[in-house]
Amino acid sequence: MERSERTGLVLRPFRGVRYTSDDLGAVTSPPYDLISPAEARRLADAHPNNVVRLILPGAGHYTEARDTLAAWLDAGILAADATPALYVYEQSGATSVQRGLIGAVGVGSAAVLPHENVMPGPVADRLALMRTTQANLEPIFLLYAGGGPATAVVERVAATSPPLLDLTSNDGTRHRLWAITDSADLDTIAGDLAGHHAMIADGHHRYATYQRLQAEHDEPGPWDGGLAYLVDSTAYPPDLKAIHRVIPALPVSEAVARAKGAWQVHEYASLDEALTALATANNPAYVVTAGGPAHLLTDPDPLQLSLAMPDDRSERWRSLATAVLNEFLLPKVWGIEDDEQQVQIVHHDHARAAALARETDGTAVLMRPLDASDVFAVAEEGERVPRKSTSFGPKPATGLILRTFATG
Repeated sequence: MERSERTGLVLRPFRGVRYTSDDLGAVTSPPYDLISPAEARRLADAHPNNVVRLILPGAGHYTEARDTLAAWLDAGILAADATPALYVYEQSGATSVQRGLIGAVGVGSAAVLPHENVMPGPVADRLALMRTTQANLEPIFLLYAGGGPATAVVERVAATSPPLLDLTSNDGTRHRLWAITDSADLDTIAGDLAGHHAMIADGHHRYATYQRLQAEHDEPGPWDGGLAYLVDSTAYPPDLKAIHRVIPALPVSEAVARAKGAWQVHEYASLDEALTALATANNPAYVVTAGGPAHLLTDPDPLQLSLAMPDDRSERWRSLATAVLNEFLLPKVWGIEDDEQQVQIVHHDHARAAALARETDGTAVLMRPLDASDVFAVAEEGERVPRKSTSFGPKPATGLILRTFATG
């Protein structure tokens, strides 16, 4: 991959590294950042070759992941495909289908748009793992507004070709994978994508790692690409879910008392009632709770809010619920900075967030999902939403296809 190709969206074929066994449901996993320590242990104990042994080898045990990967390749547990390909990947559930392309995205291109800031800790962790294993072990997730020839190729291949693999995971999702090796199809895809840009839906820390790894090398090489799953959002609109916050050691009673000086606070006897009200409340709005009674925060004081929000950001950015949370509610109302030590993250599950708040004598802040159009617009303006603002799905399963630098 030439480093001069920095302006258009590039998705290169590569020799995918895949499991050779039929028990793929037992060796795949969710993305690394959605796996709790307990779940990582369960996956590792359930099958000796589960990919979690590569993506989460334990703090500092990066050489263990490298040695495991090498051993699995030597033993034929994993094997590289003979021919470079782009791969059509399909996820289907009871009511939804998502298809896209897996390839090596060009790193450093202005056509790849981040929308979230990253934290140094996860980037350092993924960089050490990637540098040590010399591999991209799971794809980032990209969205682009397509509707053109590349999508037509994806649809034709999925409709007319036998898949390389077809499995149903424990959550009931069916996963299928096809290889595109025809030169005419690859040229069609490359020509179409060159006129587009793509937004990172999931994997900001891994993309930042791609960039860091590329910067360590002066010469072109496999580090000029990074494993990516690219989905046409016009054909397959994304499913955007909320990410909740938990603030340990901030009792709900204290959080509510402080909020009353800047917000309208509405009391509800149950969490379900508060969430129902949140669904139709004007933005920004939040439910705070530790289980049991819950409180809905709405209508922040306009003057206090205006003074808290940065002047150098767009109006759309300042209106985001996560921006108001980070710039106003957390620091100005509660005196808390948004960092990994003081604010814990819970994806999607409001009941789990409430339970964690109760266990830590803290407060859960429950959110609505951001609007996908707002996220796209912010990214296109070159801005970043606050960390952990979005959870796009469905995310690709980890372990279906890997990319090693020796073969990719």
